[in-house]
Amino acid sequence: MQAPQVSFLPDGRRLHLHHGPIDLIVDATGPGREAGLRRAVKRFDSVLTELAGELVALRRPVAEPHVFQGRIAATMQRAARAHLPGFVTPMAAVAGAVADEMLAQICVQGDMTQAYVNNGGDIAFHLAPGESFTAALPNARLQLTADLPVRGLATSGWRGRSQSLGIADSVTVLARTAAQADVAATLIANAVDLPGHPAIRRAPARDLVPDSDLGARLVTVAVGDLPPEDVAIALDAGQRYAETCRARGLIAGACLQLGALRRVIGMPHTLTQPEKDELHA
Repeated sequence: MQAPQVSFLPDGRRLHLHHGPIDLIVDATGPGREAGLRRAVKRFDSVLTELAGELVALRRPVAEPHVFQGRIAATMQRAARAHLPGFVTPMAAVAGAVADEMLAQICVQGDMTQAYVNNGGDIAFHLAPGESFTAALPNARLQLTADLPVRGLATSGWRGRSQSLGIADSVTVLARTAAQADVAATLIANAVDLPGHPAIRRAPARDLVPDSDLGARLVTVAVGDLPPEDVAIALDAGQRYAETCRARGLIAGACLQLGALRRVIGMPHTLTQPEKDELHA
């Protein structure tokens, strides 16, 4: 296995950490910035090896009891188990849990004004009182302030890097942690669906990715033209699940997008067009 790669992006400020499937963009401000980034680099060195050692169990449904040894794996399990009794594996939280762990290392001394770890669009962030930043969502932007009860942001959908059981173009979730946002975004995106619709093409997950944690479950590979009434039906299903998650305290809000239609649940009403210099989810 190739060793972890560590470098700064061309702007000379943002830190890029890459190892196998893990690709992080990290930044922080505050008097402890340099020490915080050094802690991040040190922690990153063992993240992939730690996860690989428990990968078989991480791909199993969380309904099956298991005691994980690694801190990130245990975080993944906790975040996923909150959505029982539905089917979910700890892998639904992997990107967010890695981001949470890395952010915790950066901020352990409590001397950061802002910090974030962006793991392919799943973001853990820290904001000191009075601080804020703007995150660019698909086709929108969201102002995040320190007074919001959230420190995690994640986006999922059938066009993303992970397999999806649903047809959402994107589902972006705000939650207390990135791991919690990651699982919820995955499952809400799964719920945006039109089972049996002829315009949707699906395939067994394991036919596309042999070691997929979804096994033989059918994942979306193409979505044809859908009339507005069908788009609304699919979004209704996703919205119901998102509202359930919010009522249970699992998320703070969500933005669901399918075609030209969008549903916003519980998010601050600050969605506008994105700008080039924003943090992308």
